Amino acid sequence: MKKLLGILLLSGMAAAFGAYAAEDVGLVNQLSGDVSYTSGGSPAKAKAFMKIREGDRFSLPAGAQVRVVYFHNGRQEAFKGASAFTVGSQQSTVQTGAQPQVNNLPSGVPQKLAQTPDLVQIARLGRSGGVAVRGTAREPRLTQEQQAEVRQARKTYEDLRKTSAADDINPEYYLYSVLQDNLLYDDMKQVVAEMQKRRPSDPDVAVLAEYVKAKTEAK
Repeated sequence: MKKLLGILLLSGMAAAFGAYAAEDVGLVNQLSGDVSYTSGGSPAKAKAFMKIREGDRFSLPAGAQVRVVYFHNGRQEAFKGASAFTVGSQQSTVQTGAQPQVNNLPSGVPQKLAQTPDLVQIARLGRSGGVAVRGTAREPRLTQEQQAEVRQARKTYEDLRKTSAADDINPEYYLYSVLQDNLLYDDMKQVVAEMQKRRPSDPDVAVLAEYVKAKTEAK
């Protein structure tokens, strides 16, 4: 019995360690080209806004680009192919190719960007049978704390916009996330319009635009 308990205890510790080791440390927040990654198994195709874990290995062919950002310290790394790198806990290790271009995002931004797939899913679920469900209640009266959060988000957005490429809509995704948290649909219209201007053919942006339109036109 003692031996069995010991085995179970060790198994539990191993499982806990495995769960800790598999914790998400960041995400891919921009990608172009046929980028692949390996995460303890066979290679798979990398996707925008996928979570990354320590030990993940990315491979970029010539001409491909990928950008990752770490949750803990906001470190953002932009890689160009041909290259390969391995994800660490707070920064990546280059295996082949050039070192990445590095900058740091403000606190809280990576966590909001991580919500992007959920935001698109919320927008998709806001439609019934492909038709957006129209109408919504009045926008809530924000607390002083919420008002301060929105003001800070707008300032952060302006700072991000100044240093981002013209077709990079991560700043808009960040601000959209904060506004969605506070149900500020009218304000979200302006953000989505900016997204459409910068990425007119993006299908996810089209979904967000339809969702916001439905939430605001029948008020």
